[in-house]
Amino acid sequence: MSAVKEKDALAAGEKQNIEKTKSKTKTKEKNKKNLVIVESPAKAKTLKKFLGSNYKIEASMGHIRDFPKSEMGINFENDFEPKYITIRGKGELLAKLRKEVKNANKVYLATDPDREGEAISWHLLYALKLDESKTSRITFNEITKNAVKKSIKEARNIDMDLVNAQQARRTLDRIVGYKMSPLLWKKVKKGLSAGRVQSVALRLICDRDEEIENFVPEEYWTIQGELKNKKGKKFKTKFYGKNNKKIELHSVKEVNIILNTIKEQDFIVDDVKKGTRMKNPGAPFTTSTLQQEASKILGFASNKTMRVAQQLYEGIDIKGEGTVGIVSYIRTDSVRISDEAYEDAKAYILSNFDENYMEKERKQYKVKGRTQDAHEAIRPTLASRTPNSIKESLSNEQFKLYKLIWERFIASQMASAVYTTISVKLSVNDYSFRSSGSVLKFDGYLAVYKKNEEKEEEIVMPEVEQGEIVKADEIKEEQHFTQPPARYTEAMLIKTLEEIGVGRPSTYAPTISTITARGYVTKENKVFYKTELGEIVNDIVKNNFENVINVDFTADMEKKLDEIEEGKVEWKEIIREFYPPFNEMVEVAEEKIDAVEIEDEKTDVICENCGRNMVIKFGRFGKFLACPGFPECRNTKPFYEDAKVKCPECGGNVFIRKTKKGRKYYSCENSPECQFMSWNKPTGEKCPECGSYLVEKGTKKIRIACSNSECGYSVEKKDDEKTEE
Repeated sequence: MSAVKEKDALAAGEKQNIEKTKSKTKTKEKNKKNLVIVESPAKAKTLKKFLGSNYKIEASMGHIRDFPKSEMGINFENDFEPKYITIRGKGELLAKLRKEVKNANKVYLATDPDREGEAISWHLLYALKLDESKTSRITFNEITKNAVKKSIKEARNIDMDLVNAQQARRTLDRIVGYKMSPLLWKKVKKGLSAGRVQSVALRLICDRDEEIENFVPEEYWTIQGELKNKKGKKFKTKFYGKNNKKIELHSVKEVNIILNTIKEQDFIVDDVKKGTRMKNPGAPFTTSTLQQEASKILGFASNKTMRVAQQLYEGIDIKGEGTVGIVSYIRTDSVRISDEAYEDAKAYILSNFDENYMEKERKQYKVKGRTQDAHEAIRPTLASRTPNSIKESLSNEQFKLYKLIWERFIASQMASAVYTTISVKLSVNDYSFRSSGSVLKFDGYLAVYKKNEEKEEEIVMPEVEQGEIVKADEIKEEQHFTQPPARYTEAMLIKTLEEIGVGRPSTYAPTISTITARGYVTKENKVFYKTELGEIVNDIVKNNFENVINVDFTADMEKKLDEIEEGKVEWKEIIREFYPPFNEMVEVAEEKIDAVEIEDEKTDVICENCGRNMVIKFGRFGKFLACPGFPECRNTKPFYEDAKVKCPECGGNVFIRKTKKGRKYYSCENSPECQFMSWNKPTGEKCPECGSYLVEKGTKKIRIACSNSECGYSVEKKDDEKTEE
């Protein structure tokens, strides 16, 4: 073979090899799968059902980067640049994900559709060193086949405005927590914390406790009667006033004058009005209203509600369907629903109820204030998936919460309930009385959703005519006393935080969990009480950081975070404004707090284990006795402080004690033989009106009040009577 031919043959062979290599590479690239990264394995399991064999789904197991725990993690000299590190224990997971990325054709970041989810995707982009040209962000409001496939078609880049809003929130909270916590350690003990939102929540509970302590009940009276019309049918009436002008009754003397005037007198029907009243359904749930309703109706704590709701969102293995998300995204402050969701609800209502149960025009709901409105309200992903039809696939908790969400959503699109009403004005001499009745004419949405506040007792009024004379069967008076404001339940606290603009849907549950776990508040019979520890922490924050840890400032900060999300404000700008005055407060507070550092107080109580004098220490729920020989001797005892007053039942000494959850109360040294117990300090004296024991109430102006709630005796304590507790 000639040299030329040999050369041509070699060239042809090389070309063939190159073509084969290219072909193999193309085949290899073609066989590569798309990688979808979500937060949780449950969500991954649900997505696998919808995306098919061309997609591989992996879970990041939540956040993969965060601030370091051992330091602030913010470079104050470099314009507050945050320092992120890989979360401990995530190294092996990241190595696995990097390997999957190398074998992937394209990467889709499918974390939750909110600020935090956007930030997780952004951290994944950096931690996995993803090629941005081959990486897309996808979001879906519900984990259903249509929603997931639609999100793939509408894949986008990471929204840096959302990321920066989350960075700003996280940085602010980091500065507050890492600057204020050391002050609490100096003042009280290690392990405590303060924060923008949690400190406001604690303030609300402490302020409410103070309101209750300082509340002075006022006496008032009511007069009610049972009347009989000309046909002998009875109905109730209430005193209104005189000559149709409303009068409040504050003493038995006023009541007796009226009773003596109307005694054995006939009542005249002056006016009868009949009408109808509409009762509208509530909007579908937001995160806040779901937590409130689940607390009131189901008795669920907010963190339990969110845990179960997350399960419903991420996917449930439904018999006959497989794994599917059965509710839409559960962190939202919007009451809006999509057109598809509306049509779905409409179809269900029209196929299961009379057409009168469906409003002719679509209901539009609004919420007070500004909402992010990035998502829909919380709703079932399919209206025809009724709670009972999937009950066997759900746990008891899941069924209860899904039923609540499903019923509220369906009811929100139904017609209003209609009541027939009757209002009657009556007079006897110059005094005015009122009677009213209400009967359900059309149940409307109540056919589906009849919960606590929707349960309206019908009051049937018999027919009466204007000018008719009716007889009094019975007239009776009743004494009352005004009641202090109610203590916060979880539902009330969440509602208040939302109304004042503090926190966001994702923050309510962790905020309540934090102040409870720290021992700042305790929950008994579903209501919150401040603990002694909570009172001290609140006082430190209130007295030293009033300008930045308060309702108005915190609510305003939430608005600024929203503006960052909208791209109106550069995220570091709010940090630049916040930090200098806040840091100055910290420096001033450090000097003030050093002077009031709590030291262990030695007592006469001898440790039976080692013979040392035990000291008073301050723990999560207040004071306790501990051996100073710790750690060699670990002996501890409850600390019972002497209230310096005698027991009103047996004459023993009264001690100040704590419940298991840290709430202070007073009981006899002879407990449990002596049953005496009081939430308020007894004075050792008896009530001059009813003979019950007297107690001290109030924090600002101390009052001496009767322990008997039916007795209204109360006088202000004189200065010379005030003693230290």
